[in-house]
Amino acid sequence: MGFIDTIKARARENKKTIVLPETEDRRTYLAAEQILKEGIADIVLIGSEEAVKKGSEGLDISGAAIVDPATSDRTSAYIDKFVELRAKKGMTPEKAKEILLNDYPYYGCMMVKMGDADGMVSGACHSSADTLRPCLQILKTKPGTKLVSAFFLVAVPDCEYGEDGVFIFSDAGLNQNPNPEELAAIAGSSAETFRFLVQKEPKVAMLSHSTKGSAKHPDVDKVVEATRIAKEQYPDLQLDGELQLDAAIVPEIAASKAPGSPVAGQANVLIFPDLDAGNIGYKLVQRLGKADAYGPITQGIAAPVNDLSRGCSAEDIVGAVAITAVQCAAN
Repeated sequence: MGFIDTIKARARENKKTIVLPETEDRRTYLAAEQILKEGIADIVLIGSEEAVKKGSEGLDISGAAIVDPATSDRTSAYIDKFVELRAKKGMTPEKAKEILLNDYPYYGCMMVKMGDADGMVSGACHSSADTLRPCLQILKTKPGTKLVSAFFLVAVPDCEYGEDGVFIFSDAGLNQNPNPEELAAIAGSSAETFRFLVQKEPKVAMLSHSTKGSAKHPDVDKVVEATRIAKEQYPDLQLDGELQLDAAIVPEIAASKAPGSPVAGQANVLIFPDLDAGNIGYKLVQRLGKADAYGPITQGIAAPVNDLSRGCSAEDIVGAVAITAVQCAAN
């Protein structure tokens, strides 16, 4: 059984309701059909009956709930709540109504906020900013969260590295250039997420173009400091840095570049120094290594709302929904 099959099985054990707001995209309907067929989650599609019928032509999505913001009896309550949440930012009923009737990710977040759904997956045709902005405005952050971040859960076929080819790549979707304190927070959150989703012990590598002082540069200094902070804040965590990627995952190279490291050669949680590195890294592995890459999955938001790459397939959406449903069960 592959990793995502295990996640799907966990989702089926405690079925949750997930909103898919991007009903303008055919991939949404293809994914919804498969999710319903496999019993992974209950699905809510946001849009008019007519638009959904047209978009899903030839597919069986009869098990999905269709919510039209223009006619739903819940819309009025959502408008009131949205105004309350954003009153200090100058939100008016008129503006709230305009946003909720026309920007479906906002409407989906209100469904989650008001308890009418458990989570949401969006981003197939919205940027990460447009997907995450509504949830940060409406759902806010989880209590105790130091930093909201985003990771990709990457499963590489026939791979002896990581956890049988399974890794978390973080932050690969949200924070552009985290400082040492933020990198340390990302490491802590990512380790906790790996332990929960993969159900194995996280081994965290703080990545750099340097291993243990092999290069000198302010970018290296940032990772060194982040490693120090993370070790101080999470003393029970298997974590080390700064490590080059090969030293982090290949035992033979780790033995020469970082002898004695508790993580080198066996890392399964890869913390990238910035968003450029994380985004490029996961896409290289996905496209050249034929890996499954699910995300960006968020951590630190009060309820599970997860992003998608705009290059995603319908199968990627199915996987993201399964991961979101498992997160909802824990929430």
